[in-house]
Amino acid sequence: MRTGSEPVTARSALRLRLGLALWGVAWTLFGMIAFALVGRPGWAAVCGALWVVITVDLAMVIRHIRQGPHYQPGRDIPPYLPPEQRRR
Repeated sequence: MRTGSEPVTARSALRLRLGLALWGVAWTLFGMIAFALVGRPGWAAVCGALWVVITVDLAMVIRHIRQGPHYQPGRDIPPYLPPEQRRR
C-alpha cells in the first residue's frame, strides 16, 4: 500500500550498492590501465574520472553502513510511519 511518503522514507540496499561500487572500481581501474597501455589517453582519462565518482560513492555507502541501523535497517526494524501519523 502506498502512503505517499516513499521518497522521504525510502531505504537503499546499501550492501548491493557496496558490491556494485566495488565492481565498478575494479573495472574502471582495469580500463584505465588497459587504455593507458594501448595509447588511448582520452579513454584512460574517462575511466579515471569515472573511478573518482565511483570511489566517492563507495565512501558514502561505507559511511552510511557504519552509521548503523537507522541507515541500514534490519528485518526487526519496522517501516517508518507516514508523516500524518507521526504528528499525532
